Amino acid sequence: MIIAVASGKGGTGKTTLSLGLAAVMLGPVQILDCDVEAPNCHLFLKTRMDHIEEVGIPVPLVDEGLCDGCGECERACHFRAIAVIGKKPLIFPELCHGCGACLYVCSRHAISEHPRPIGVVESGHKGDIRLVQGRLNIGEPMAPPVIRAVKRHTTEVMRTVIDCPPGTSCPMVTAVRGSDVAVLVTEPTPFGLNDLALAVETVRALEMPFGVAINRVGIGDERVADYCRAENLPILAEIPDDRRVAEAIARGLSLYAAVPGMRAHIVKLYRGLVYLMHDKRRLYAEL
Repeated sequence: MIIAVASGKGGTGKTTLSLGLAAVMLGPVQILDCDVEAPNCHLFLKTRMDHIEEVGIPVPLVDEGLCDGCGECERACHFRAIAVIGKKPLIFPELCHGCGACLYVCSRHAISEHPRPIGVVESGHKGDIRLVQGRLNIGEPMAPPVIRAVKRHTTEVMRTVIDCPPGTSCPMVTAVRGSDVAVLVTEPTPFGLNDLALAVETVRALEMPFGVAINRVGIGDERVADYCRAENLPILAEIPDDRRVAEAIARGLSLYAAVPGMRAHIVKLYRGLVYLMHDKRRLYAEL
């Protein structure tokens, strides 16, 4: 079972709920921290990382002795990572997506590829929980290759919780795609409603079952709940706003051990996700 925990905006409590879901599952479970620009699950699990692997993407290297400056590579590159100026190719490695189109179209075989490091994947254990997290190098613009490297650690032996990056752009889609079920975490505010609607549209396009968890209930109004009912979105959990949650997080404590009553909300969320995954009538959260 692979559960994606996503949201349309940051700060809604994705990491908190991801850790909570892992805590209520019996037996071995793994968390994939795919928020590679700011991974933070390790701060709460206090995991000792015992394995690190480098992540890179292949970028072109041009042999100017073979290149005739025809410009086919420039025309083939949709990302403008190659420019031919005065019959000489100029490479912009940060723009390269490693697609290999330039290598394919070069009739003189003047282009080869070499890996350019863009991040790392770290892994470790804390009890029955295995944590795998990606970390994008500072200044790098493309998170998806690192996210895909993290997701390659998914195994059928353990249930998996994916802590997704916020938003609805390529990193979030890369993290969510392929999961069995997703939960969209939001908050009852105008910003929460706006970004939830964007996330709903995105996940529906991926054609997977999903539900909503409303966090910090009590700080806003009923518009998010009304939207979910209007869109036939199952509300899997409504977690009340509690100052003790912020205090526990600030101290790096286990939320569900520090705040009585919170565990029941997470158990309800987990059971709802299992139900959604198996009940095909609620597929894509459309009744």
